[in-house]
Amino acid sequence: MAKLLVVDDDKGIQKQLKWGLSDYDIVFADDRPSAIAQLRRFEPEVITLDLGLPPDPANASEGLAALTEILSLAPNTKVIVITGNTDKEHALKSIELGAYDFYQKPIDVETLNTIIQRAFNLVGLEQENRRLAKVNPALGAIIGNSETILAATKRAEKIAKTEITTLLLGESGTGKEVFARSIHNHSDRADKAFVAINCASIPENLLESELFGYEKGAFTGASKTTKGKIETAQGGTLFLDEIGDMPLPLQAKMLRFLQERVIERVGGRQEIPVDIRVICATHRNLQQMSIEQTFREDLFYRVSELIINIPPLRERGNDVLLLAQSFLTSYNQQFNKSIRGFSDDAKQAMLTHKWSGNIRELQNKLKSSVVMADTAFITSDDLGLMCESNDKSNDLGSLNLREVREKAESNAIRQAYNLAEKNMSKTAELLGVTRPTLYAMIDKYQLDDIKPAT
Repeated sequence: MAKLLVVDDDKGIQKQLKWGLSDYDIVFADDRPSAIAQLRRFEPEVITLDLGLPPDPANASEGLAALTEILSLAPNTKVIVITGNTDKEHALKSIELGAYDFYQKPIDVETLNTIIQRAFNLVGLEQENRRLAKVNPALGAIIGNSETILAATKRAEKIAKTEITTLLLGESGTGKEVFARSIHNHSDRADKAFVAINCASIPENLLESELFGYEKGAFTGASKTTKGKIETAQGGTLFLDEIGDMPLPLQAKMLRFLQERVIERVGGRQEIPVDIRVICATHRNLQQMSIEQTFREDLFYRVSELIINIPPLRERGNDVLLLAQSFLTSYNQQFNKSIRGFSDDAKQAMLTHKWSGNIRELQNKLKSSVVMADTAFITSDDLGLMCESNDKSNDLGSLNLREVREKAESNAIRQAYNLAEKNMSKTAELLGVTRPTLYAMIDKYQLDDIKPAT
């Protein structure tokens, strides 16, 4: 069971919490020295701390000192401060010092348990993000532990130290540039430039000069010789985003550059050798475009020596919560806010939302909700989301009652599993079934990816 430290010198409250919070492995301390000793011995992830500690129980000085010392020794620990029912000033002071939350007496165990559960959920998300970064440093800014994102990351790792031309395929907003930067940052060119250009965002008549540069007098307004993006990336990496939108006439010049590694500026005749690595990305089907002759077949094979498919956010399960927590931490710092997490309805909404804009949409939702939120926890209303169902069993394509029931139950199990953060007991509780029944349903529907958290 999760380790919880209760710091309170009131034996009655200790007894009340011992029996009321039976889901946790609770250890007790009744003053600052014993609290620090228990912290060092058991390393609890969450602590409840009464500010009125001896030898000065009438004031909050000893409790605030204990809070400061705890956070200096274990900054990732979530401390829930317990205060008197009229002591809001010290409660707010404790938040400024870094406490996770505060709760005012008299204690209602059920309400306090909800705050503690949220704290443990936040600890789990933060630990998972740290674990991913530690176990696989090449992930860099790529956050997630779903099978689909790990498969993509593994391919990126393998090619990082090579010079192979890579094509990143994925919907808009899935993080293709993040992958490209990660590959560059873990390559032998990491100390050189990473230059990105979006082929869809530049007018066709300007894209050639943006890429290849131009000589003085090449066209009206060309008052001086200017290097293009390709030359600027010398020694480093060039990232061609949305290469599927590159005009056909320019594709021939790009193919020659990729084959010969030389360029000619617009209006120039001199061949300029360039040593760079090229990574391309698109949300389009280049293979189909080559069949339709809207993208050169020879260029397609040249840029796709290795292909990495980046999954959409809706196929990444619990990753949306990991990403949301990471963005929340960043936006809290950016906007000087202290929002501590997400309500259960917000988590459910994020897990069931279709995320047509993928990670970019999630970022925008989080940024606006952090700016506008007035409470300690972001709700589904703050996010502007409603709980949706990914279940399409009521479409006309599936009217068989058995298939409808199987799909509905499978989706319900997956959603509960993600919302419970892989805790099988909580998953069963959310579904209203026993654990043996849950395991039987997992076997019945062959949900092999649903396993107890380790």
